[in-house]
Amino acid sequence: MRDHVTPRRVVILGGGFAGLFAARALRKSPVAVTVVDRRAHHLFQPLLYQCASGILSEGQIAQPLRAVLRRHHNVRCVLAEATDVDAGARLVHARRPEGGDVVLPYDDLIVAVGMRQSYFGHDEFAAHAPGMKTLDDALAVRRRIYRAFEMAETAADDRERQQWLTFALVGGGPTGVELAGQIREIAGHTLDREPDASSSNPTSPSPAIRRSASRATR
Repeated sequence: MRDHVTPRRVVILGGGFAGLFAARALRKSPVAVTVVDRRAHHLFQPLLYQCASGILSEGQIAQPLRAVLRRHHNVRCVLAEATDVDAGARLVHARRPEGGDVVLPYDDLIVAVGMRQSYFGHDEFAAHAPGMKTLDDALAVRRRIYRAFEMAETAADDRERQQWLTFALVGGGPTGVELAGQIREIAGHTLDREPDASSSNPTSPSPAIRRSASRATR
């Protein structure tokens, strides 16, 4: 036991909502807080779907932890991924992004590392169906959505076009419902305003885009 150490050292693993609120709750406490996160930014996950649909940029839903906690003078942030906890010695072992290990002693440990995407025992689905937990996930979904519409634009026939315009979302919670609505918005409004270079009306959408939008919103 090292309770004689002053101030007490609190290590928080994870910079998500739980880790962030834990650090804020200790703002006026006589403790030294270390927040360990492998990405060093706080992500507002409820808005990931807007990043995936291109409405918001990454910087609008993710802020550096150092900036979020800049007024918390008893908090420091460490960019590293926790790899092991030695409860007996009260040590956290972590690995830095560019290599090398760091050891963090603690008196109190808060584990707030969040969760991983579940494929219900079918991890092979991950290569074809990205989840929606991180910025990388949202950007991967964004690329797939817009690529599908671009491929539909130059499809050889209606059958190929219909294949590209078929979107399947697993999960009918807030994220799934909102993302489905945003895909419809992209098809029915954003892409429908794409100009047709062959038309005398510069605001007229190309025939393929019109067909794509019509089919995608049914």
